[in-house]
Amino acid sequence: MTRRIAAALIALLPTGAAHADWELNMREGVTAISREVYGLHMLIFWVCCAIAVFVFGWMIVALVLHRKSRGVEAAQFSHSTKAEIIWTLIPAVILVAMAVPAAKTMIAIEDDRNPDLTIKATAYQWKWQYEYLDEGVSFYSTLARTSNDARRTGSGIDPESVENYLLEVDNHVVVPVNAKVRVLLTSNDVLHAWWMPDFAIKKDAIPGYINQVWFRAEEPGIYRGQCAELCGQDHGFMPIVVEVLEQDAYDARLAAMKAEFGTDTPRLANND
Repeated sequence: MTRRIAAALIALLPTGAAHADWELNMREGVTAISREVYGLHMLIFWVCCAIAVFVFGWMIVALVLHRKSRGVEAAQFSHSTKAEIIWTLIPAVILVAMAVPAAKTMIAIEDDRNPDLTIKATAYQWKWQYEYLDEGVSFYSTLARTSNDARRTGSGIDPESVENYLLEVDNHVVVPVNAKVRVLLTSNDVLHAWWMPDFAIKKDAIPGYINQVWFRAEEPGIYRGQCAELCGQDHGFMPIVVEVLEQDAYDARLAAMKAEFGTDTPRLANND
C-alpha cells in the first residue's frame, strides 16, 4: 500500500520538460545589469533566510526551554536598554550593508548615456510601435497570427500545440549583440509596462511621458517579454520579442527593415 501511494505521488510530480513552467526564481539574464540584479536578489534572499533561521530558532528554543510546564517563571522587568540598542543597531548595519551594493546597481541601471542605438517604443491597446530614431525605421509589433487564432473561444486549436503561445509577435525588435540600446517608452492610451526578464527590465509606459531604459545583450538569441501593467481586456496578448544578432546579421536585417518599414507612416500588422 505504501509503495502504491509513493508511486502515485511521484507520478504527480512535473516531468523534466514541464519543469520550466514551475520556475519560481528570477532569471540570471544575458546582460551585466541582469546578472548584478540576480546576484543582489540571491544575496538578500540568503540574508533573509539566515535572519529567519536565527529569529525563529531562538523563538523555538524559548518556547521549549521556558514553557510553564517546566516551572519556569517570566522575568520581572519592563525593558532592557542594552537589548534595545542591540536589536536596533544590528538591523541598521544589515540594511546599510544591503543598500550599498543595491544603490550602485540602481545608479548603473539609470545610466543610459552614449547609446549605440535608440529605439522609441509606444504602447497601444494592444500592440507596440517601435521607431529606430536614427535609422528611419518604424513598425508595429502585434501578437502572432498563430497565437491570436488559438486564443479565440471555440477555435478548436490546442494552445499547447502552438510554439511560444502568447509570446510570439509578427515583427521582432532587432538589435546587435554587445550594443548599448536605449529604449524610450511612452503610451498612446493607458498605462502599459515594457517587461523583459532576460534584461532585468520592467518600466512603465505612461501617456504623455517618456521613460528611459537601456540594455546591452551579451549573447545572441531571441528573448521574450510581455506587457506587465494591466491595460485592458487583452492585456495578456501584447508580448515583446527582442532578437539579438551578430553585427553582420543585424546590418543585413536592418537593410531589409528599411526596405519594408522605412516610411514616415508605420504600417499596421497584418493581423490587426
